[in-house]
Amino acid sequence: MSDMPAPEELRFSDSLTELESIVSALESGQLDLEDSLERYERGVALLRACQSKLAEAEQRVTMLMGELEQDEDTPADE
Repeated sequence: MSDMPAPEELRFSDSLTELESIVSALESGQLDLEDSLERYERGVALLRACQSKLAEAEQRVTMLMGELEQDEDTPADE
């Protein structure tokens, strides 16, 4: 798994897809202990990256909403 891109480099949807795959593999019970731990660690890193990307998106939406509200409050030039 060391040749995989860092979670921060992945698109949000790609991170979710990989995370779902990891959960399925862990739930299967077919992995040995070392593989389970490695995938669990990767899953935690993916989850953190997803949470960070969601927080950034929320900030962007909040900023854009503030800009829209300012535009609405500013009288248009006639």
